Amino acid sequence: MTRKPRIPPSPLPQRHGVDPMRVKLPADGAWATVRDHLVERLKAGPGVIDKMLRDGLIVGVDGLPVTPDTPYVPSTFVWFHRDLPDEVPVPHGIDVVYRDEHIVVADKPHFLATTPRGSHVTETALARLRRDLGIPALGAAHRLDRLTAGLILFTVRPEERGAYQTLFGERRVRKEYEAVALHAPRTELPRTVRSHLVKERGIIAAYDVPGAEPNSESRIELAEHNGSLGRYRLTPHTGRTHQLRVHMNALGLPILGDPVYPVVASPVPPDDFRRPLQLLSRVLEFTDPVTGADHRFVSARALGAWTSYDTWESGSAGGQ
Repeated sequence: MTRKPRIPPSPLPQRHGVDPMRVKLPADGAWATVRDHLVERLKAGPGVIDKMLRDGLIVGVDGLPVTPDTPYVPSTFVWFHRDLPDEVPVPHGIDVVYRDEHIVVADKPHFLATTPRGSHVTETALARLRRDLGIPALGAAHRLDRLTAGLILFTVRPEERGAYQTLFGERRVRKEYEAVALHAPRTELPRTVRSHLVKERGIIAAYDVPGAEPNSESRIELAEHNGSLGRYRLTPHTGRTHQLRVHMNALGLPILGDPVYPVVASPVPPDDFRRPLQLLSRVLEFTDPVTGADHRFVSARALGAWTSYDTWESGSAGGQ
């Protein structure tokens, strides 16, 4: 078995809980200098790379600045900090429900992304927790959609992260979600929904492929109802992107506050925290692969449309 080459540690510290960008130089190529490769590869705009080089912002494995004439050496690495986007702060805290020397379990609010990506960088659960807890090596074992609230598992030690990620990959974590949607008495529940779900990069909505071999499965149950509203218990047996939202919509029960299913609406402005998606990761249950301890964590959050529909509908609760 061929062992993967070791990636050297970053010579740059984190900034605001965000790791520097790492670029590996390809093993083959006709570039004379590192500068030539970065200009071609990053397409950062006229003069951007040259200015970063002049300012000493791009460094090699030794932490020394890369110069405009630094020779290109295949399979080596360079690091730099990207410019951080202007982000609207998510006006809700992230709660830590459990912490030991191996893991941190956090209870995420709506609208907070799990990890830095795209326009959400410092306003993410990972960056916030790294700053708040003082754990630079903290990493996410899985992800939760930005619009979904609830429990996320983070790992403290990088060398143990793979063991926890494997739990999710091998479906050895019991996950239970809660959702609020209209109550439909004629819809037979409980029901297991299976479909072949596809989510293409760059396209907002996932979709089902009729007749294809199922690759997603969710158990849908009605926990209780109150007039026209229902509170649903959702148990995913797979972890496809938007799976629960698609499956609820397929039953004619789109989750309240969903801006994509059944109809893709205009993008929600980044400062609009009203009427959040009424989907919550309520329970995480698993046997710890490192300590052997049996864990069961329950979110303390409540879905606003269920506790006070009028307040949620008016948006006056500030997004929760």
